[in-house]
Amino acid sequence: MLIERAAAMLGRHEPVSLRSVVAGTGVSTMAVYTHFDGMPGLWRAVRQEGFARLEEQIAAVGITDDAVRDLTALGVACTENALSAPDLYRVMFDAATGSEDATATATTSAAATDETFDALVDAAARARAAGRFRADIDPARLALRWRAAGHGLTMLVLGGVITASTARAEAETVATALFVDAGDDPDRCRRSVAAGWAD
Repeated sequence: MLIERAAAMLGRHEPVSLRSVVAGTGVSTMAVYTHFDGMPGLWRAVRQEGFARLEEQIAAVGITDDAVRDLTALGVACTENALSAPDLYRVMFDAATGSEDATATATTSAAATDETFDALVDAAARARAAGRFRADIDPARLALRWRAAGHGLTMLVLGGVITASTARAEAETVATALFVDAGDDPDRCRRSVAAGWAD
């Protein structure tokens, strides 16, 4: 309850203090110290909860013999995770927001990000090994471009700039362009990307 409340307050850019985060929850300020060892621990817990949910969503993506489909589906999982918990998502990638211990929190967030990012890198590497991407393609750089594109579109949705359906259409276009540029056959790529969104 405190994690969701803190995330919602941060997501709305409200000033967050020990008293404000427990106000109306029915728990005392001591609960923050008992369960989180103070406010810095609560900030870490908020981000850890966000990444834990993202890891669950990514783990649910099945691995198939079509690595390009898998890479697409992993990007979709990241987006669906964000849209299901927008406040947590905003806090996950803003290491300075509300933190009284920004260095420790940023370190924790970076480690969690690496774990969720590895799945995208692995899929890109499998696509390269299968001959879908050129041999000179760096899987980590390609995965970063795909994730960055998805993150940008997702933040536009969360900010109310575009709709989720518009983001999906653009994400399919971006994914296809990225993967074809990496060496994939255009027609085959479009089928794989469509399958990644459909699953």
